[in-house]
Amino acid sequence: MKFSTVVEPPEPMRGLEVPAEIVEDLGGGARPRVKITVNGHSWRSRVAIMRGRHLLGLSNANRQAAGVAIGDEVEVDLELDTEPRLVAEPPDFVQALDGDPAARAAYDKLTDSRKREHVRAIESAKKPETRRRRIEKAIAALRG
Repeated sequence: MKFSTVVEPPEPMRGLEVPAEIVEDLGGGARPRVKITVNGHSWRSRVAIMRGRHLLGLSNANRQAAGVAIGDEVEVDLELDTEPRLVAEPPDFVQALDGDPAARAAYDKLTDSRKREHVRAIESAKKPETRRRRIEKAIAALRG
C-alpha cells in the first residue's frame, strides 16, 4: 500500500504518520509488523500508536539511507510483514542459556527486540572477558 506523508521532527517521535485506513487495510491489528520502503530503502518495523496517531519510527540511519530530511514529503510503500523475526544468538550465549533452564525459559518468552538487546550487548564487547561478563549478566538478569 502506498501513501504520502511528511517526515516529522523528533517530538514526540521522529517518524512517518500512517493514515488509520492504511493500518486497517493491512489487516495486522492496531500495531502490525510492517516492511517499509522509502526511496528504494527498506526496513522492518512495527506501527506505533502515539497520541492517537499511527506512526512509523524513523531512525537516523534509515532516514539517511532513504535520503530524506525532516519536513520532506515522501512516498511510502508499506506492506504487512509476515516473515518470522529471528534473532541469531552467538554460540557462547546459547551454551550459557542451555546450561540454565530457568534463564532459557525466560529468554524464550522475551520479545524479539528484547532478545536483540541482549545479543547486541554481548556482541559489542571488544574483549573476551567483557563478553563473558555480559553473558553472565544477561543470564543473571533472565533468572530474575
